[in-house]
Order: sequence, then structure tokens, then C-alpha cells
Amino acid sequence: MSRTTGPLGDSDIPNPEYLIKSIAEQGYSLETSLADLIDNSITAGAGQIEILVDTSKEPFLLFLADDGKGMSMEALAASMKFPSSSPEDDRESNDLGRFGLGMKTASFSQTRVFTVLSRPKGTGTFHGRTWDVGYLQREKEWKILKNTPAEVSNLLTQYERLSKGFLNPFQNYTPNTIVVWQGLYKFESYLDAGKQPALQREITEVTSEYLSLVFHRYMQRKTNRVTIRINNNVLTPFNPFPTEQADFRRLETNHRLFREDSLRLEGYILPARSLDESRDSISLWTPPGKSLMDMEGLYIYRAERIILFGGWNGIIKKAPRLQLARLKVEIGNSVDHYFHLNVAKSSIVIPYELRVAFLRYVSELKTQAEKEYYNRGIKKLSAPKTKNNNTLFTRSASSKGMLLQLNEDFPLVQRLKRELTADQYGLFRLIAKMVNTGVNRIRQVHEDKSFAEATKDTLSEEEITRTIVILKESGLNNEQIEEILTATFGVRAETIPQALLNI
Repeated sequence: MSRTTGPLGDSDIPNPEYLIKSIAEQGYSLETSLADLIDNSITAGAGQIEILVDTSKEPFLLFLADDGKGMSMEALAASMKFPSSSPEDDRESNDLGRFGLGMKTASFSQTRVFTVLSRPKGTGTFHGRTWDVGYLQREKEWKILKNTPAEVSNLLTQYERLSKGFLNPFQNYTPNTIVVWQGLYKFESYLDAGKQPALQREITEVTSEYLSLVFHRYMQRKTNRVTIRINNNVLTPFNPFPTEQADFRRLETNHRLFREDSLRLEGYILPARSLDESRDSISLWTPPGKSLMDMEGLYIYRAERIILFGGWNGIIKKAPRLQLARLKVEIGNSVDHYFHLNVAKSSIVIPYELRVAFLRYVSELKTQAEKEYYNRGIKKLSAPKTKNNNTLFTRSASSKGMLLQLNEDFPLVQRLKRELTADQYGLFRLIAKMVNTGVNRIRQVHEDKSFAEATKDTLSEEEITRTIVILKESGLNNEQIEEILTATFGVRAETIPQALLNI
């Protein structure tokens, strides 16, 4: 088949309006769009980022400003191109971009006109470039508009007036890059319809909640901390893995080499008490607008940023009995293309060669989460071991879950202790030890220990010797007695002292 080549005619050039509108439909919401812009701010070394929205009249104005390194006129022009970099380029470990499309697609998903004002840090003059779908529609040509000094000055004045009009301003703050969305078309006619509060909620609640979670590591840093302000509020980071809680249980970490980078899987089980505590307006376990089921599932971190959270991404199905399970996955940005990360950073596909590893790890996490969920009633009949209380059982955390033990300070047990002889009370303690082990075995949280560990501070060798003698006198043979020592005392057979076996 022969082909002819030559200059493109007008009919051969893609319609810029249609193409940009199609590019913008990449699964963005308002909060994911703003997160994409914040990625650029963090990559530019920003420490303070503010998002300001003027909803007093239409078209609404949104400003996102940061104090990062800024851009020269040439760098600004390059950053406005489609795309501004290749996904195949080598990147720094802290680079949150990939396609070179994020700022443009994120902005066009929310507005039809956006401007970027920037200057190199330490300089005084801002430069501006604008993409305007209306212009593309009228002129039918690809063109980034260069803003005049007067246009730049007008936008800066509006930004400064809005920034000073809100509470909790940043101290010692000098912005170097400002993204301006001139109109939020998805929220058009909100004023006429009396729906302005809905936009305010979208900004102040939904967006704040999302950004507090997605960028929590950056906001919790001890050095080079990032602070984000939305209108009047400085965001408080929300960490979905509060490891300072003693009963927030971590499973064994799984490290895997994957292509030219590494992958880390780390499962966590929330304590059963979180089922009740998450219903409070302020919860350690969930943001105010989310439930435990919303937060159940995968948390995929890339370069310290959460790119996906909640749900199991097709590995297993969500279920109420799994709402205590969370899986932290750390991937490097040198292998993110194997996960088919989309432009909006809102979806991934787990590579085929990793699915077995994910399934195996999630299966164990699922088992532990179900166990914790179904055992949630134990707190009604037990209390933490450190408390002086009147519950029949005490509970303490272990690597496999919450252990129950008969409380020797319980009033009836104390009364029994006073009325029994020393030998009789010793037998009672042996029976209590067997009950503890049996209960925890049924709950699948028991872990066999060595003889020394299992009997430390609870049973003496003399008491166990007396038990063996009693069992022999009752007609049990050696194998049956050894099974009792291993199964009901929870000890490993190979650690039982030979002296006891000789009896």
C-alpha cells in the first residue's frame, strides 16, 4: 500500500476544543484535581501551600499557591505544553509526577480557563501563561496565551485580597507559583440555585478530608514539613495507621523485589474497640466523613503520597467482617508504570506476577481481621490487664490478637484463694492455666511457647510435678499426660524438661 506525505490540512488537525475536553475526562474529582496540583508544589520544594476559593460571584475563582522554587518564563512555557515530560524519563525519588500532563488535565477537568503565574524564588516579577478553551473554540488553533503585565497584576491583586480575607494566614510566606482556575464549570449556577453551601462543603469538608489523608506523611514530617491551608483552615494530617496504639496490630512485613525496585506489604488489624469508637464524631480510626468500611482495604503509597486507598482493587470483595483490615503497600516511582497508574493517580492495576503474592498476604490479613471482628464481644467480659477492675477475665495484646486470662484479682477468685489450702489453690491455678490456653486456642490467638516461657510467673515445677502424679494416679498413660502438657498448657513438646518426662 502506498502512502503519501505532506503538510497537514485544516481537516487533519485534531479539534483542540474536543481534544482538551476529552483529555480532561480522566476520572478526576475536585479533590483529586487539587491533589495533582499539590504534587507539583511538593516536587518544587514547597513548604506552604494554600488553596483559596472566592464564591461571592460567578465565575468562581480558585487559587492554589505555593512557596516552592518557582519557574522562569521559559520553564513556565515548557510546563504548559501537552505533555511537558515523558513517562519514560528518569525521575528523582521524590518526584510525584509521571506523564507531564497532571497540571493541565487536572485543571481542565474543573475549569475551562486556567492561568499559571510563576517566578523563580527570590525574584520579583511574575510571568503568566493561560489555556482558554473558549479561545481554542473560536480560533480553532493550539495556542497558549501569554498574559500581559496588566493581566498578571490583576490576578495577583485578586489573590492577595482573598488570601488576606481568610483566617489563619501563613507567617513569613512568599508565594512563587500560583495556579488560577477562572470558573468551576461543574459548579456553575450554584448561586442561582441556592446551592452555594454544597460547594463550600465540597471544598471545606470533602477536599480537606481527602488531602489530609493523601498527604499525611508530608504534613507529619519532622523536617521539611508541608503545611496546607484551605480558606480559613490549616489541615490536620490523618494517618490511617496509628501505630502508637498498643492494640493496633501489625502482621509480619513482606518484602519483595520487583523489577528494578522493591515492594513492601504490611498488613494491620484494627482493635475491635474501633467498631464503637469510629461512630464518634472525632475518631482515631476514620476521618469525620468516613466509616470503617470506607477505610477498609489497600493503601498504596508512592514517594510518600497515597495514590489509592479503600477497597481491595479486585483482589477480594469488601465486607463488614473485614472492616478492621488495612494493607499498606509501598511502591517506588521507578516501577509505577508496571502498575498502570493513570494520569489522575486514582487507579492502578496489580501486575500479574504480583497477584499471587498479594492474594497470599491478603488471605492471612483477611483471616486475622475476621477473627478480631467476631471476637469483638470479649471487651464486655474483660478489661486491660493493667487495670484494677472486677471483670472475670483480663486481656492483653499479642502478635496474633487479644489474649484472655482468668483474672486472679476477681472477688470470687480471691475468696476461693482464702478458703482453699495451698495445694488446692495450686490445682485451681493449673486448671485456670488450662482454661486460658483452651479459650485462646478456640479464638485462634494462642501461640505455643517454650516450657520456661509458658510457666514463668504462673506455675512452679513442683506444682506441675504434683499434677503429673495426680494424672498418673487417675490412670492416664505417659502419652496422654504429655499431650495434656503440650495442648492444655500451650507448651512445645521438645522444651519440656526431661526430669518431668521421666516421672
